[in-house]
Amino acid sequence: METRKVQRLGPSTLAMTLPAEWASEHDVEKGDEVSLRTSGKGTLTVMPESASSEETEAIIHADDLSADAVERAIVAQYVLGRRVIRIERKEGALSSEHINAVYRAETQLMGLGVIEETPESIAIRCSVDPEDFTLDNLLERLERTGQTMRGEGIKALAHGNPDLAQRALNRERQANKIFVLLLRLIFTAYQNPNLARAVGLDSGFPLIGYRSIAKNLELTADNGEDIAEIVIEAEDHDIDVDSSVMRDIREMNELVDEITTVSVEAAVERDYDKSNHVRGLFHEITEREDEILNGLPEMPNEDLLRVREVLVSLEQTAQYAMRNAEIAANLALNEESEHTTIN
Repeated sequence: METRKVQRLGPSTLAMTLPAEWASEHDVEKGDEVSLRTSGKGTLTVMPESASSEETEAIIHADDLSADAVERAIVAQYVLGRRVIRIERKEGALSSEHINAVYRAETQLMGLGVIEETPESIAIRCSVDPEDFTLDNLLERLERTGQTMRGEGIKALAHGNPDLAQRALNRERQANKIFVLLLRLIFTAYQNPNLARAVGLDSGFPLIGYRSIAKNLELTADNGEDIAEIVIEAEDHDIDVDSSVMRDIREMNELVDEITTVSVEAAVERDYDKSNHVRGLFHEITEREDEILNGLPEMPNEDLLRVREVLVSLEQTAQYAMRNAEIAANLALNEESEHTTIN
């Protein structure tokens, strides 16, 4: 770590020199303006004027890339916060596979649309403004989407309803859009501390934790998808499950709903008590799973296997909620509260 000596320039003015290497790297010269930001945690951030403008364009050279690689590159540039993404070839026209990859990526990403297209090049632009969203709100939306998918999958299981299961599967695309948008905002706020406040944070400290929470919620949505697929793949979409077993599974899912909701609340509210409450709920869920497994009546092996798969998906979802609660505890204990004094 480099240190600098603070000097007094006047009765009420203190000054510190900027490192020459940093100034050269960011084209900061005498007379230029820089932005200052305080975090409320004793941190002062100095940013060049260029940091206030978002990176505007990235060019993906498709000549030596497969269509799948182009699609992945578009998603990556979106996550990195690019406003305009251009896909082009140096020689010849874009292949139909490359063009299809561009439009597949467009349908996956929120706020993305084609603005210009020629035989050799396609430009897509992201219209998402970071100030239109907060990270807390998006985390809550992603949690609710996963919860809805899981609930629809359980109902489809109880009634042998493939249409309800398909509805849950169709929500997976929306869950993925929210997840990737969360990544975009997290990366953008990390690269430009000015935007941390725009997405609802007082500092960049929570960003690493939020990244992990978002991934856990995305995996939770995948668990809901797994339950719906069990119904879709079953013969005649029907599983012979005793009504009492189905009731136990529904009650377990209600507990899972509570634990996923409370774990996200604990994170966004920085509530240590709620993170501890999640721990108690998790133990209750594991006990409930053991009771259901030990009390299962005789049934065909295929149906027994499917019931076990549903219970595994619910238990995995509870595990992801526990991870989120652990992150929430760290965020909460970094701030003063009735439980913690920080000197």
